[in-house]
Amino acid sequence: MFFESNSSGSKQGWIEVICGSMFSGKTEELIRRLKRAELAKQKLEIYKPTIDQRFHEFKVVSHSGQEIHSTPVPSSANILLMATDAEVIGIDEAQFFDDELPNVCAQLAKMGKRVIVAGLDMDFKGKPFGPMPALMATAEFVTKVHAICINCGQLAYVSHRKSSQNELVILGETETYEPLCRVCYYNIIH
Repeated sequence: MFFESNSSGSKQGWIEVICGSMFSGKTEELIRRLKRAELAKQKLEIYKPTIDQRFHEFKVVSHSGQEIHSTPVPSSANILLMATDAEVIGIDEAQFFDDELPNVCAQLAKMGKRVIVAGLDMDFKGKPFGPMPALMATAEFVTKVHAICINCGQLAYVSHRKSSQNELVILGETETYEPLCRVCYYNIIH
């Protein structure tokens, strides 16, 4: 992927979305793309929601331990204000951002920036999660990655919450969530 010039000679940006269930490698893929941009000497800015401090306050960290420095922000509007000098913008845990995130990403792309967003496409109930559906619909590139079902080894469909807690957002890892395929998920909930 590369920056293209439009008829006015300015750089044309775009939006890339990496989505899937928990434990599918979304953050690993985000970090991989960002590190390649870094090797190409492109100016990077990476953001995550302030709510996500599971691994580190100022780093995006994958389950496999890969990491990259990030800036925690309380809302998507902060990204628009802070990313003016960046050529490439990474956003992790996009599902936790407000519904303005797709508009923020579109504005950044219009400014000639490559915007790479990673997040859960569905919540623990198998419903579209936060701003992710709108981001997926308006992105130039969408990559869906898959975990492996913990029960049968097929491709995982959803991040199943092991507890009966009903709040939409509960941060957790393998003690709280497990990736399940469609069949195993429906067998559990029915």
